[in-house]
Formats: sequence, C-alpha cells, structure tokens
Amino acid sequence: MTDDRKKAPVFPGGLRPAAGAVGGLVAGFAALAVAELVSAAVRPQAGPVIAVGGAAIDRTPAALKNWAIRNFGTSDKLVLQAGILLLLALFALTLGIVAVRFRFAGAAGVLLFGAVGAAAALSRPDASGPADALPSVVGASAGAVLLYVLAGRLLPRSAGAGSPAAPEDTGAPRGPDWDRRGFVVAASAAAAASVGAGALGRALNGARGRDAVASRDRLVLPAPTSPAPAVPRGARVPVPGVSPFITPNASFYRVDTALVVPRVDATAWRLRVHGEGVRRPLTLSFDDLLRRDLVERDITLTCVSNEVGGPYAGNARWIGVRLAEVLAECGVVPPSRGGPADQLVARSVDGMTLGSPVEDVMDGRDALLAVGMNGEPLPFAHGFPVRMVVPGLYGFVSACKWIEDIELTTFESYDPYWVERGWARRAPVKTQSRIDTPKPFARPAAGTVMVAGVAWAQHRGVDKVEVRVDDGPWRTADLAAEDSRDTWRQWSLPWRATAGSHTLTVRATDRTGRTQPEERTRTIPDGAAGWHSVVVTVE
Repeated sequence: MTDDRKKAPVFPGGLRPAAGAVGGLVAGFAALAVAELVSAAVRPQAGPVIAVGGAAIDRTPAALKNWAIRNFGTSDKLVLQAGILLLLALFALTLGIVAVRFRFAGAAGVLLFGAVGAAAALSRPDASGPADALPSVVGASAGAVLLYVLAGRLLPRSAGAGSPAAPEDTGAPRGPDWDRRGFVVAASAAAAASVGAGALGRALNGARGRDAVASRDRLVLPAPTSPAPAVPRGARVPVPGVSPFITPNASFYRVDTALVVPRVDATAWRLRVHGEGVRRPLTLSFDDLLRRDLVERDITLTCVSNEVGGPYAGNARWIGVRLAEVLAECGVVPPSRGGPADQLVARSVDGMTLGSPVEDVMDGRDALLAVGMNGEPLPFAHGFPVRMVVPGLYGFVSACKWIEDIELTTFESYDPYWVERGWARRAPVKTQSRIDTPKPFARPAAGTVMVAGVAWAQHRGVDKVEVRVDDGPWRTADLAAEDSRDTWRQWSLPWRATAGSHTLTVRATDRTGRTQPEERTRTIPDGAAGWHSVVVTVE
C-alpha cells in the first residue's frame, strides 16, 4: 500500500527564498528611509542615493555623460536616480536570499552598502565633514539589524529542548517549517515604520527649503538702472516652428550635476570675493547686490554639451550687477593691465567649481552676477538667488549657478571641476546655426516651404546665414533684425520644394568673417562644430 505521507504537500523551504527576497527588500527600504530621516538632521545632499549618484556623475567619462544628455536630456538625473534605486533593489533581493542560509553574510552586505554610501558622501566636493557619513551609516545599520531579525524568522523550526513537542505525524498536510506568521508580522511592521520614517524625513528636508522659497516669494526685483533696449520689431521671423526669440523660463535648458536642486535662502546668502590680486576682499549679502546699480540685458547662453543642431541653447532677459565693477571695487585688474590673476574660479553651494578668464569678464562685455531672469527672480533650477552669466563663453567656464565664492587665481595653479575631467580651460562659444523647421523626417507638401531657425555667435554677432538644398548652391537666408551681438538671430528662407527626398543644410558666418566649418567635431573638449542638416520628404 502506498504511503500517502510521502506525497503530502510540505513546505520544505521553497517559499523561504522568496520570503528572504521580500525581507531583503524591506530591509533595503528601511535603510533608505532611516537614511532619509537622518539626512534631515545633517543635510539632504548627504543621503546615500544622492551621494552615490553625485559620485557616479563625478566619475562618469565625458563621452558617457554626453550620451546621457543626448538621449535623456534634462531627465538624465531622474534616470540616474531610478537606475541607482533599481540596482539597490536587486542588491537587496540578493542579500535577502543569501540571509536565508547565512544571516551574518546578509546583514554584512547591508553594512557594505552603507560603507559605499558613506564614502560617496565624504568624497563629494560640497562635503561638510564627517557628519555627511551619518545617513548612510545609520541607515545601513538599521537595515542590517532588520534583515538579521527577519532572517531569524525564516530559520527551520526544531523540536529540541525548550521547544514544543513535535506534533504527531498523522499524514495530514503540514504547515511551513518556519515562522511564517512571525515573518509577515515583523516585515509588515518594519515596512510601515519605514514608510513613516521616510515620510518624516522628506517632510523635514522639505521644511529646510521653506525659508528659501519664502525669500524668493517675497522678492521684488528693483527697476534696473540700465534697462535692456527694446527688442527690435524685426527680430522675430513670422514662421511657425521657429524657437521663440525669448526662451520662457520653464523651457530654458538645464544641464548641471546637481541631483537635488539647491534651495538657498536669499536672506542668509553671502558671496565672498578673494584671492590673488584682490587688494580689498569683499563679502556681499543679497541686499548688498540689490542696492547696487542693476543692469538688464538679453543674452543667449549655450551649453558645451550641445551637439550640432541640439536644443541646449536659450535666450533670456537677465538682470544683475556687473561682475567687472565688483572685481574692480576689490582692486582686481585684468592680466592685460598687469594683474596677477588670469582665472576667476566661481564656487557653487553644491561644491561645483567653474573657471573663467579674468580678461573676458573684465573686457567690457555684460558679464553679470544675475539675480533675475525674464522679469522674475531666478528660478531655483537656474541658480537662485545669484548666478553668473557671461556672454560669449560656454556655461561650463562661466555660468556658475548658486554661486557663493569667487577666488582669483591662475590657470596654471588650479583646475576647476570640468578641466579635471578633460574639458578645455578656455571655451568661447563657437559660431553655430540650427534648422528649427521643417523638422527632421518631415513630409511637407510640394510648393513653397519656409526653412527657418536660429544662429548664434555670442559677443561676435551673426552676419550671414546660408542654406543649401542637397548638393546645390548656397543661398543667403533672410536674417531677422539683431537685438545685440550677445543674442541669437532668427533666419528664414522660402524654398520651392519639389517631390522627393531632400537634405537641407545650414551654416552661419560671424562678424569676424569666420564661417562654420563643415567638419563635425565632438562636444569635448571645447564644444561641437559642423553644419546642421535635416532630411525631409516632399510629397
């Protein structure tokens, strides 16, 4: 007769690995939640996800950074954080499964995660000291203890001394050989507590920025002493699809390394000016800046990561204080007049350093310590309360957001953040042009098609834009009126389009007589070059 007990559905541990994986996820979530709560007592940037993400950005090769910007745009930081969280989830799942058999090894793995987070936090350029390691260390310790406890609930039951006698084997299906109820209760309680800790941490971190938000909400920008000239009526071409002459704040490109946008209280903000050739060091408050003569100018900015035809260029109306006047007040003179410093190093509250040529910021151009953008205080994402704006230089050597320190030094003695990573020390904006309409792979109808776009050569000015259809002759486009040599110019050209596939190519010539070269170059080390073209099919 067959022994049915051998076929009874027993739980020989098949569910334990799955439960272990759940325990690993709960422990990992708890570690992050506790770290979030602790970071509220330290600073949000010390949290493990932000710290590891920032360290990853610092160590990412330039080519990979450009790939991320090109493919994900301004969402690249969100993608990075999502990727980190996914890897952490997989790591936690694995540790949970390991902990089913090796409790100490699983818990030690969580502590290893904490060590990585702590090391990343301490390596950041804006690290404020050993306290930055606390969120990762405390969070990982809590997660390790929790995983050890949960793994204990997965141990096989025994009938040894001190244990209830084993039930008589009656042949009926047996329950799990581990404490399923205890595990579910412990995991559920830990998950609920973690949600509460994480929510409290986020609330506290959010409260830290309320003073900054309030200081911006209260701010009314004074009228500029030197208003921007009115934009010429002919500065805009009446062609649908062309980039607006003034880029709205919400649409203005953002490329930086900050995973969390700094929220700086304008009432507590200070700017220090010091270094070589500074005879009178200066510390300015935000109110000190507002009491000075304010200058308003239309200036086009371009990111060095902008590929040929790319979207990372924008034109805005900026208001601020002339940087050259602040430097002159401190006794700074440019190298051409015997000054010892040829590099201005601007430091941000997030530790970013950018180096600008002193000669350029003091040569008469409208280099600004900007406080406003398009008629309102700077948005937080664009540098509130104060940022640098220097026409004619790529942002990575000039456009320091959330600025708090200016040091005068030399290019020989100091390499800023991007120079350390292979980018150029000096980076004037290259002459570029872009076709905005028709879009690539558009299918316009045969007949007159308006080809239009923008061209820029900041601080030199655009003199001519030419368009070529396929391999035909270059035709001179109609240039919109120039606002200033520091802004882009719109252009347009009517094209008698015939059926078939066509390639439209554009090039610009600046006021020095230099025409864009045809050869394509990479963005690194000093900006992309080459002609922009689009392929369309005329129907």
